[in-house]
Amino acid sequence: MELEILEKIGLSKGEIKIYSAILNLGITSLNKIHEETGIERRNIYDIINKLIERGLITYVTENKKRLFQTTHPNKIIGYIEEKKQDLDKIKAELIREIPEIIKKFQSKKPGIKAEIYRGKEGIKAVWEDMLNYKENYFIGSGRYAMKLLPDFWYNFNKRRIKSKIKWYNLLRKEMKKEVKAEKYEFIKFLPEEFSANPLVIFIYGNKVANVLWSPDFFAFVIESKEIAENYKKYHKYLWDNVSK
Repeated sequence: MELEILEKIGLSKGEIKIYSAILNLGITSLNKIHEETGIERRNIYDIINKLIERGLITYVTENKKRLFQTTHPNKIIGYIEEKKQDLDKIKAELIREIPEIIKKFQSKKPGIKAEIYRGKEGIKAVWEDMLNYKENYFIGSGRYAMKLLPDFWYNFNKRRIKSKIKWYNLLRKEMKKEVKAEKYEFIKFLPEEFSANPLVIFIYGNKVANVLWSPDFFAFVIESKEIAENYKKYHKYLWDNVSK
């Protein structure tokens, strides 16, 4: 039985291998677990103890010998619920601390700040940051997130709409036939000259992000009130005079 899905709740490959072996063997001894998995005995002890702590494995003692068995599979759901409760508590504590953390963060920021983000997770971090601002502006959009990060995009856009964040989106000309505005999104289309490469400019708050939607996924973010205000003026000029 393939139980790799248990990795998603935090079990290691060794824990999954031993849990699966005990599940298949039924009530069983350490020797049989060793024969079934090939894992060293001393490592088996450590892993079994972790599984016992998680409530997924139990044991009985017969003739001074421990025999192991899995608890009812519903315990897996219970374990997830316990993890969720722990995370909820951590989240509640963190929410209380966030204002002070932000205060310290803001006090240490330089006048102009620049950051580089790489890879899909880096690009996602830029998008997540945009949710902190009620208005986002784009120059040269091509619906790249929708195409290249579809699962992330779907979840992100639901949260954006729920927060009523407005988008002022200057899209590439070739998108005209395939794009419809999302909720709280206002769109116009740039001339063909703006379609040279998959580089998109994001403007939100005091930040300007140059995002290159190449296979490497790259973003360069500048945080400066003066620079952001100038880019907003650039966006407004394109919106009023160049786009259609």
